Amino acid sequence: MTDEEETSGRRMADHWWWRPGWRVGRRGYAWHLTFRDSPDVHRLAAVYRQGLAGVKELDPVPDASLHLTMQQVGFVDEVTDDQVKAMVEAAARRLEVLPAFDIELDRPVITREAVRWDPVPAAPVVAVRLAIRQAMAEVWPQVPGREEGFVPHVSIAYSNAPVPYATVAAALAAIDAPPARARVEKADLIVIHRDRRMYEWTEHTAV
Repeated sequence: MTDEEETSGRRMADHWWWRPGWRVGRRGYAWHLTFRDSPDVHRLAAVYRQGLAGVKELDPVPDASLHLTMQQVGFVDEVTDDQVKAMVEAAARRLEVLPAFDIELDRPVITREAVRWDPVPAAPVVAVRLAIRQAMAEVWPQVPGREEGFVPHVSIAYSNAPVPYATVAAALAAIDAPPARARVEKADLIVIHRDRRMYEWTEHTAV
């Protein structure tokens, strides 16, 4: 976060507005990197949840919901089982040639709707996403979203109401914790929803 952002009076916005097509009860397929088996990430997340607890306009992300969004696929009611099977098979072929890698999460940044970590290095994450998009292109003529402009990130809190950047920045400045490292060995195809103002999912396939 820049000094300009701290002093400009900007405010975060409510993250939980309904994106086109989403509604309570609807589920979607997505590819994520998940951190349910990453104790060092959980350690760091716990420190930041505690440090941000006094900012009521932020909804902290629990350990089970920590994720790095890779690629949206489509709503469950609009994607066939055969399409999912073909996509997973294509993704398996492409991802098996990519090496596992480590990422580091350190100081978060404040964005319009979230407080998030930008993992380092980003390049291996981008390579995984590209492989997934190429796999999807074998099944669909057009892959959702843009290939360019992707910024890997892991959110630790989402805003539920307008709150000044400066308020959040002050809370973050008081937090002191060593960075976390996570080993990335797989990508997860998940079935996700946000019925309860958080992202929750069941795992469909780990590749």
